[in-house]
Amino acid sequence: MLGFAIFIVIPLLTSLVISFFDWPLFGTPEFVGLENYRYMLTGDPAFWVSLRNSIIFAVFYTAVNLVVALGLSYWLMNLGGRWASFFRVLFFIPVVTPMIGNALIFRLMLNDDGVINQMLAAIGIEGPQWLNTPGWAMLSLVMMSLWQGMGYNIIVLGAGIAGINSSVLEASKIDGAGPIVRFFRVVFPMLSPTIFFCTIMTVIGAFKVFTQPFALTEGGPGNATNTIVLHLYRNGFSFDRLGLASALAWVLFVLVMLITAVQFSQQKRWVTYDS
Repeated sequence: MLGFAIFIVIPLLTSLVISFFDWPLFGTPEFVGLENYRYMLTGDPAFWVSLRNSIIFAVFYTAVNLVVALGLSYWLMNLGGRWASFFRVLFFIPVVTPMIGNALIFRLMLNDDGVINQMLAAIGIEGPQWLNTPGWAMLSLVMMSLWQGMGYNIIVLGAGIAGINSSVLEASKIDGAGPIVRFFRVVFPMLSPTIFFCTIMTVIGAFKVFTQPFALTEGGPGNATNTIVLHLYRNGFSFDRLGLASALAWVLFVLVMLITAVQFSQQKRWVTYDS
């Protein structure tokens, strides 16, 4: 409880206090009330751009992550044996590798004359400017993030599939259900609590994305990949506006809480806890 208070509660409350001040990194803070929030919502167009980018990233990243991870987990369940364990480890390796290092490697690969464009050129295709075109830059961000974080959901969903009663799956096989029917009529309903957990965690992680745009695109081109956390960081440590950065952090906190609350309110429509 002491550690929770020192490292979570006190910094959280302190950031709320700072959000009501014009608080430079060095200098005397000045109380401004709700001015930081007013400026953010009405006088800072970069905030709305970063919010839009964060929502776009979160939607595409979450959807593709869950669909691909679920498909791979189901495939690994049917694969079985040592190969299944090998692929689980293989998919999980990027999760535990340094994110900043991975981002720099992807930046080298996705440069105009990088490995990917050289491979495309070898088969007669002119590769796009992955990091210098708004649409391709966002796609590159999603691709790198999927490679980095999808392994976590594969492990969690794989554990959920392993926990399904094998007799139920055997009964569905005896009844003549093929792999696709068995997935949608048996596996998915029984796995829905695990899918719900992965959805919550993936959405929260998507809105907190920072390292990928910071190291891969630096928020560019223009503000095409400037996410809300990157915008927060720049205001706090590049523009010396700790008060505004704290206000951004609290708006992000409220936004994520609202989205999570909506997800919890809708879980009864598709999540079943019957075994």
